[in-house]
Amino acid sequence: MSEFKSDFLHILQERGFIHQTSDNAGLDALFNKETVTAYVGYDATATSLHIGNLISATMLYWLQETGHRPIALMGGGTSMVGDPSFRDEQRKLLTPEAIDVNIEGIKRIFSRILRFGDGPSDAFIVNNAEWLLKLNYVEFLRDVGRHFSVNRMLSFDSVKLRLDREQSLSFLEFNYMIMQGYDFVELNRRHGCLLQMGGSDQWGNIINGVDLGHRMGTPQLYALTTPLLTTSSGAKMGKSATGAVWLNEDVFSPYDFWQYWRNTEDADVGRFLKIFTRLPMDEIARLVALGGSEINEAKKILATEATAIVHGREAAERSAETAKQTFEEGALAANLPSIDVPAAELQAGIGVLALFVRAGLAESNGKVRQFLKDGAVRVNDTVVSDDRQLIGTGDITADGVIKLSLGKKKHILVRPA
Repeated sequence: MSEFKSDFLHILQERGFIHQTSDNAGLDALFNKETVTAYVGYDATATSLHIGNLISATMLYWLQETGHRPIALMGGGTSMVGDPSFRDEQRKLLTPEAIDVNIEGIKRIFSRILRFGDGPSDAFIVNNAEWLLKLNYVEFLRDVGRHFSVNRMLSFDSVKLRLDREQSLSFLEFNYMIMQGYDFVELNRRHGCLLQMGGSDQWGNIINGVDLGHRMGTPQLYALTTPLLTTSSGAKMGKSATGAVWLNEDVFSPYDFWQYWRNTEDADVGRFLKIFTRLPMDEIARLVALGGSEINEAKKILATEATAIVHGREAAERSAETAKQTFEEGALAANLPSIDVPAAELQAGIGVLALFVRAGLAESNGKVRQFLKDGAVRVNDTVVSDDRQLIGTGDITADGVIKLSLGKKKHILVRPA
């Protein structure tokens, strides 16, 4: 592995961000020579980014911290088509209005991670709808499409996997990699951008942009990707019992986000401290060296530091205190997530299956039934085993709430409304 001399690439390498680059030596020399503008693209498929996106957003953070200029590209245009990479079927097509709503939600996370302004290393947000939605199709085919080899496009893993499974790949989706490649060229022309970064699943699309730039007369462009992160047990990162781990607090609470990191497997603590916190490397080494039950202290620090980046220091410390009160002191912490349920519904009684799904503790009634069999479902700290049990006003505690628990880590308070 190359020993990078530039601050940015050295930091990425020692923290475990680098999977591939298009030219190690050339990229290292570029970062040592000038202020580099680099970007990561984010399609607006939801109102929030998720943990997987946090890896690339953190690379933009380190880019800025080492004196370079980050661009967060919003896919207002590419989201109209949808990235087919490693998907079994075409993405659901979104309306322009839905895409705009999603972009506004995604922008919120960057206000905490990056510094915006007019300085040489200040970040900015660009929407590729600015150029993609104004293209003349015939001119685009002639000026850009002619540089793409269909034979080569068919060889990319993201496309080949779909075809090998004899699953349909629409002509609409086939255009996505051309659009992403053109984004790179356009960002170079408009903003002098020389590097595109992303996950390893985007390697083919990013290299297309590098090649297209060469054919269309840009300066040398570069590619850098991160590894696909999995847990030590082989599971893909970013899934909780209730689904994806989102970064916006309106779809995944800061407390649940903190708990996700607190539940990290022992073998993953070191890796995740490097990638998902800004702690110095010597402090990370000290935490990784903790043995036995002391590793739990490292997990709490990981949880608090990762939550502080996404939700702010105050929310992170509040989540840590809530967890301490709930698990270590046995108190019913006021900061636990809660849902309001009309008093009339509680008077009539709500089935335990429906209530746990409604509280976001499980995705379906079937999941709740499985948790019941495993003894993981509790109401007011009492194990529930009957899937027909009704929860109602008789379960309201002296604190005026009903505490729902899934396992030892996930709790929701039901408040009569």
